[in-house]
Amino acid sequence: MPKRLRLTRRPHLAMSEDAFRRMRALSSEAGLDEGEFLSFLFENWNSVIDEENLTARLRIFNSELEDRKR
Repeated sequence: MPKRLRLTRRPHLAMSEDAFRRMRALSSEAGLDEGEFLSFLFENWNSVIDEENLTARLRIFNSELEDRKR
């Protein structure tokens, strides 16, 4: 029997406009609301990311972060 999806955590999130638009588009394509989509993404993290690519993208993001905050 599948686990019941209970959205019990409601974290305050801050994200860029580009990230928010992308999240909304992806959740809409999947037929989920934003909370359901984020739950799916993090519950299935290891199967939906490429670890090497993630590490490289995080390095780039962190190196540009201070400039993006201005």
